[in-house]
Amino acid sequence: MNELFRNALERAEQSCPPIWMMRQAGRYQPSYMEMKEQFTFEQMCKLPQVAAKVAMLPIDEFDFDVAILFSDILYHIEGLGLPLKFDPGPKFEWHLTEENYKDHSDIGKAMKHLSFQQSAIKATREALSPKKSLVGFVGGPWTLLNYALGENKNKVSDDFKFKYLKDVIIPLLQSSIRKQKEAGADAVMVFDSGLANIHKKFFDEKYIPMLKLIADIGNTAYYARTLPYNSLNKVIDIGFAGVGIDSTVDLNKTLKKVEHGFVQGNFDETLLLQTSETILKYEIQKWLDTIDDPRGWVCGLGHGIIKETPTRNVKLFVDMVRKHFS
Repeated sequence: MNELFRNALERAEQSCPPIWMMRQAGRYQPSYMEMKEQFTFEQMCKLPQVAAKVAMLPIDEFDFDVAILFSDILYHIEGLGLPLKFDPGPKFEWHLTEENYKDHSDIGKAMKHLSFQQSAIKATREALSPKKSLVGFVGGPWTLLNYALGENKNKVSDDFKFKYLKDVIIPLLQSSIRKQKEAGADAVMVFDSGLANIHKKFFDEKYIPMLKLIADIGNTAYYARTLPYNSLNKVIDIGFAGVGIDSTVDLNKTLKKVEHGFVQGNFDETLLLQTSETILKYEIQKWLDTIDDPRGWVCGLGHGIIKETPTRNVKLFVDMVRKHFS
């Protein structure tokens, strides 16, 4: 495991934080687009050796401290029997309903389908320097449920949503996280970016206890956007190994609040679209100067790298962070 990432997990004193970004392997990289000419997105995800090569692209180009499994959160839903294709975005042939849900509840079958992710983690670990860390990921339960329901997401009852989450999605994610860790992931991130339509009462009373079942696995971290008001503290109290925050959240306050595990974030990813190097340097430095204590911090963006981001700006960001804390 990367020493800086281990120190962040353990909240140990260190001068420089580890750096990794969501979507750090993606369309903003010319090397990624070259691979896209040879393989479809599905092939890049499902052929383990290809997925490992894609995951290594940003490590080789920017020397990030952490590699990320190259895959997609929706393969868990595909594994439950909802046919999926990317054209170019994700499209399901049909969606989950209260009438067909029993046909889409076979966790064992879904786990067999997901075996390519475990193979990709093993292949990435073999390609990766032992001085680097490897992170797996899964989609957040509510986010996956939203995708599975599609247009039905605002038509079905909260009781049905709770039952399907509790009986199917949560156990599936628990199994998947364990298998990713067994395959060689140092930690697994839960990306829950589709919470805009969750009610605060449901989140606080029913969803938080389900998230705790995931957190209790260990070395599992959680990232969410559009959390219900004042719910971040409840997420922190669950005891995840880390939490990711976007650029709207106060980084210093969160670092002080979190007593165990890391905090990842939270530079505004839109600023990396800046065409003026002078202005970008100013924005990065202004942000770095606000950080009081980097202990427990994993440096990254508020969300994933935008596809139009110039690679020179990503390199500039990494270089300035390391220079600032050297």
